[in-house]
Amino acid sequence: MTRHPVSVPPDDDGPAEADLWFLPGPPEDDPLAPPLPVADRRPLLAPQEWRAAEAAQAAGLARTAARFGALDERLRRAPQGQRDRLALLEAAEFSWWSGDRVTVDRLALWVALRLDGVQDDAQALARAGWALRRLGGGPGPEAGLAAFLARQDGLGRQDGAAPDWLGDWQDMADATEGLHPVSAAALVFHGWAMAGHAGAAARIEAAVIAARLGAADGRGGLPFLPLATGGSAALRPGGTPAERLARWYGGVEQACFAALRLLDRLDDWQARAASATADLSGRTPPLLIAALARWPMVSAPLAESETGASRAAVQRNLDRLVALGLIREVTGQGRFRLWAARL
Repeated sequence: MTRHPVSVPPDDDGPAEADLWFLPGPPEDDPLAPPLPVADRRPLLAPQEWRAAEAAQAAGLARTAARFGALDERLRRAPQGQRDRLALLEAAEFSWWSGDRVTVDRLALWVALRLDGVQDDAQALARAGWALRRLGGGPGPEAGLAAFLARQDGLGRQDGAAPDWLGDWQDMADATEGLHPVSAAALVFHGWAMAGHAGAAARIEAAVIAARLGAADGRGGLPFLPLATGGSAALRPGGTPAERLARWYGGVEQACFAALRLLDRLDDWQARAASATADLSGRTPPLLIAALARWPMVSAPLAESETGASRAAVQRNLDRLVALGLIREVTGQGRFRLWAARL
C-alpha cells in the first residue's frame, strides 16, 4: 500500500522565530566586527598626562621639594646615626606596607646582629634588610638598575635582547624626561606595578627605587626621599596621574615633616641625656646614648656591639639611664629585653 505524505498545518501557538535564541542572529553591518569591545590601547605610562598633572600642581610640588630640602640640609650637619635611624624606620614601613610586616625592633636586631626568631620569615627579613642597605646610600638605580637590585635574571641572553624588566625600566626612564625628580619618582613607582611586577619583593623594589630617584636634587644629607614615615598615602595605587601626584606630594611632604619632628625630639633628648650623665665616668654612657639615638630599640647584645663594652658594663649603664628617666624598657620581660629612648 502506497503511503501519501500528510501535510501538517502550522501551529499558530508555537514560538515566534524571534524567541528562538539558538538561531544565528541577523548579519552585522560589519561582518568582521569583534564580538567584544576593543581593548584600550593607550600607553600605560601616558607621560604627557603626568607632565600636565605636574604643571597643574606646581604649588604642591614646590611645597614638597622645599620640605625635603629643609630635611636634607639639616641632615648634612647631623650625626650619621640620625640618617641611619630614618633609613631603618623607612625600611620597616616599606616592609609593613608590602605585607611582610617586619617591625623596627626585629629589623634592627637582624641588621646589627643577624638575630632572628623562629617565628620570623627569613625572606621578609632579607627583603627589609636589602631595602635598608639601598636607602642608606651607595650608587642609585640611575647608575645601573641590575646592580642596584642585585638581579641577574635574564641578563646575558643568547639572543642578545635585554630582559623584560630592563626594558620596562628604560620605558619608565624615557617617560620621566622633563619631570622634576619628585614627580619622576611617582611615575616610576606606579609604572613598576603597571608593568606587571607584583608581590612583596616587587612592591619593596618599586618603593626603594622611587625613594632613591626622588632625592636626586638633594645635597647629600639624606640619600632617599621619605615616602612612608608619616603614613603610606603616597604609596596608595589607583586614580589618574593627577590624583596619584596629588597623593604623592602630600604623602612625601607629610613624611618629611614627620622626620623633621623626630630629629627635633632626638636633639632635645640627646641634650638632656648629655646633661644628666655629665658626672658619670667612663666612655660607655656617651656611646650608649649615641646607640639609643641611632636605633629605635636597643637590646643588651646590640648595645654591647655598639659600645664595645662588656655585658656587665652595658647592663649597669642601661639601669642608670632608666633610673634617670632617659630610657624605658619596652618588653616588660625578664629576658630578651629591649630599651628605647624617652623622647
